Amino acid sequence: MNGPRPPPAVLHTPGFAHFSIAWSPFHTTRLALASSANFGLVGNGRLHLASVAPAPTGTLALTLDKQYETQDGLYDVAWSEVHENQLVTASGDGSIKLWDVMLNVGNLPIRAWQEHTREVFSVDWSNIKKDVFVSSSWDGNIKLWTPERPRSVLTLHGHNSCVYQAMFSPHQPDLVASCSTDGTLKIFDLRAPAYAPTNNTFTSPLSAAVLTIPASGTEILSVDWNKYRPFVLASAGVDKLAKVWDCRMIKLQETGNVGGACETQLLGHEYAVRKVQWSPHRPEVLATASYDMTCRVWNTVPAAGRPQLMYIHDPHTEFVVGCSWSLYDEGVLASCGWDSRLNVFRV
Repeated sequence: MNGPRPPPAVLHTPGFAHFSIAWSPFHTTRLALASSANFGLVGNGRLHLASVAPAPTGTLALTLDKQYETQDGLYDVAWSEVHENQLVTASGDGSIKLWDVMLNVGNLPIRAWQEHTREVFSVDWSNIKKDVFVSSSWDGNIKLWTPERPRSVLTLHGHNSCVYQAMFSPHQPDLVASCSTDGTLKIFDLRAPAYAPTNNTFTSPLSAAVLTIPASGTEILSVDWNKYRPFVLASAGVDKLAKVWDCRMIKLQETGNVGGACETQLLGHEYAVRKVQWSPHRPEVLATASYDMTCRVWNTVPAAGRPQLMYIHDPHTEFVVGCSWSLYDEGVLASCGWDSRLNVFRV
């Protein structure tokens, strides 16, 4: 945390607040950015495609390559794991859209789905079963999709309120973790008999999570799987804490719910933590983005006498709601916020 810091590469998109960033799993320098007008409250959205490259000064530089307009705000974006030029977006009108960035005819999506009845707040593509992705919505449902099908494959209804995020396990292809306004983390096993497909046009709402973690007394806004430790999750939310959970350490809570053991709590943000993401390069490193206008990097298992907090990135002038590690360049982190700025910097 000491010493001079090189300035971040910045991409400014006036009029559009950013909600989510995703690095391409195929192209080392390509990013996608989900954005909304009027802070996502009302109005249209925009999908930005950007690329980052070394600048002559030795720092990084960002370039806006392409953008797509949408009729409603965009809250999340995920790249396909099978097609290098395709990605899906989550929209405030309840729709999910599939885009091909090499097709310029009309700048329209190549497929759209409309099953969620409220805002779709997250999308995540499986990096094991590479032909499926999952969505979560304020309608309380989690849905499993494949691009070739006009309807969802499965519907999970394990929460009775808004599901802010649902994520595939990077280790087990049939495990999905979710977080909600109800203060719980849940893990679903898609192999469970309760999730057998039905003959209905739409898949029936299903429940029975295999594990429920009462993680907070307030809303949980984000969850992520550790990339190296198969049953370790991070969560964060309105209580201003990021927490690390070991789901193998099962214990009976006073409430009667079954949950995992909390390994550590990361205290330092001044307001709600909107996003957590584990490093794809180091098992102990976690990034967080917060409404306190900072993005922070933590060592969850520091050496004796060393602090957990490793780095604070604070050039943003509004809520920071997204962060994402580069998949190829260790130590490069992207952050985005309601100040209409995408920052890419080295930690």
